[in-house]
Amino acid sequence: MSPARQRHLALAGAAAVVAAFVAANVHLVVTAIASQPACTALPDGPAPARHSC
Repeated sequence: MSPARQRHLALAGAAAVVAAFVAANVHLVVTAIASQPACTALPDGPAPARHSC
């Protein structure tokens, strides 16, 4: 294997690892934002923490 071919494979592997890392983090952020419950006040409980409720 030539040094140029080896370099291209190493760069492609590194790019694949970085892409997988970024995709996993984006998935975690999207899941965290999407799973936030609706702001609802409890009948006999304290007031909600958010002012927009």
